[in-house]
Amino acid sequence: MTQREFVVSADGHILEPTDLFTTRLPAHLRDRGVWEEDFEIEPLVEGGARVFRRLHTPGFEGWTISRYRQTGGRMPEGDPEAILEDMDLDGVDVAVMHPNLSLFGLYSDDHELSMGHARVYNDYVIERFTPYFSRIAPTAPVPITDIADAVAEIERVAAAGLRAVLLPAVPPRPYYSPDYDPVWAAAQANGVHVFIHTQTGGVKVDDPESTTLRVVMENAAQVNQPMTAKTASKRMVTQCIYSTLVPQQVICELIGGGVAERFPDLHFALIEFNAHWLASLVGAMDKCWVTGVGQDADWWLGHWDETRPPTDQPNMGQLFRLNEKWPYPLTPSEYVRRQFHVSFQDDPVAVASRHITGVSAIVWGNDYPHAEGTFRGSRELIATQFAGVPADERAAILGGTLGGLLGFSAPVAA
Repeated sequence: MTQREFVVSADGHILEPTDLFTTRLPAHLRDRGVWEEDFEIEPLVEGGARVFRRLHTPGFEGWTISRYRQTGGRMPEGDPEAILEDMDLDGVDVAVMHPNLSLFGLYSDDHELSMGHARVYNDYVIERFTPYFSRIAPTAPVPITDIADAVAEIERVAAAGLRAVLLPAVPPRPYYSPDYDPVWAAAQANGVHVFIHTQTGGVKVDDPESTTLRVVMENAAQVNQPMTAKTASKRMVTQCIYSTLVPQQVICELIGGGVAERFPDLHFALIEFNAHWLASLVGAMDKCWVTGVGQDADWWLGHWDETRPPTDQPNMGQLFRLNEKWPYPLTPSEYVRRQFHVSFQDDPVAVASRHITGVSAIVWGNDYPHAEGTFRGSRELIATQFAGVPADERAAILGGTLGGLLGFSAPVAA
C-alpha cells in the first residue's frame, strides 16, 4: 500500500443561496439582510461573461462580480455534491470552506444584525453540509461585538460538529484586549480553532461605502485608466504594503496580548492574505526585543527636563532595558511556529521562506471558486511551486499541518 499526496485547502467559499437571509432572518431584520441578485447582459468584451451578481448589504451596496466560469460551463453553487466534484477535479481531499459574499454582512457595528446573519448562516451550513463533514469543513462565523453571545454561538456550533470558527480581521476592539478571553477559552475548551479571513470586519451600517468597497472601486479604476507612474506606484504600495498591515497587526496583538501564551492549545489561521510577508514579520517581532548587541548597556534616550532634578527624569529611558521586558517565556517567532498558520495560493516566496517562518506556519489553499484563486490549475501550480521541496515539508504545507489540526487524516491508496 502506498499513501498518495494529501491535500487540504485552507481557503474555499460556499456560495450561499441568494435569498438565504431575506427568508431566514428574524422578520424585523429582513429588510436589512444581505441579499444578492443575478442579471444577464450582452458581454462587455467579445466572448465575455454574460451573468453578473450584485450584492446588497450595508457598506457594500452595489458590489458586483461576474459569475465564476472555471468549470467549463457549469457555474459553481453551494451544492455540496458539486463542490466534491470540483475538489476531485482540483486534487483536493479536504476543503475548509468559508462564507462568500455574506462575509460582508457578518461583522458590523450592529450586533443584532451581525449575529442574526451568523446564526442563519451557521444553521444553513449545519443543515446542508453535515453529511459531508468528512471532506468539507465549514467555518462558523461568530461576531464578537457581544462576548456572551459569541461564547454561546461557539458552544452551539461546536456541539453541531463544526471544527473551526471564523472571526473578523478587523475586530471591534484590538485582539490584545482581555475582554476576549472568554471567547478564546470557549474555543479552546470546545476544540475549535480560530480562522480569520481577509477583508472582514469594520463595517459600519450607516457608512454607504466600506473600506473594502472603496478598494474594489479603485481596482476597477486602475484597470480602466491608463497606467501612469503614479498609479503604478500606488498599486504596489497598496498591494505590497497596506494589504499586509492587517494580518501582521492581528498576529502582533494576539502574541503581544498574551493570548497565545494563555491559550496554548488554540491555533489561529489567517486566510487569503498570502504569506510572503511572514518571514519579515517574525524577524522583526523578535528583533524589536533585542535593541542592540555589544554597545554601551548604560545608554539613555529621551528628553531632559531642566525643571526637574537629575534623579527625577521620567522622560529619560535606559533603552537597553527593553531587552529584559518581553513578558512571555517564548519569543514571538516561537509562538508563530507553535500556533499560527497563514494561508497562501500562489506564493513562491512563502515556500522559499519556510525555514524562517516555520514549515507549520504556512498552509496552502486554492480560494475555490474565486477567479483570483488557483481552482482548476492547482495540480499544475503545486507541481511547479513545490519543485525541490522535501517530501515531508511539502506534505505538511499542502495538508498535513491543517489536516492534523482539524482532525483529518490522509487517505491510503493501493
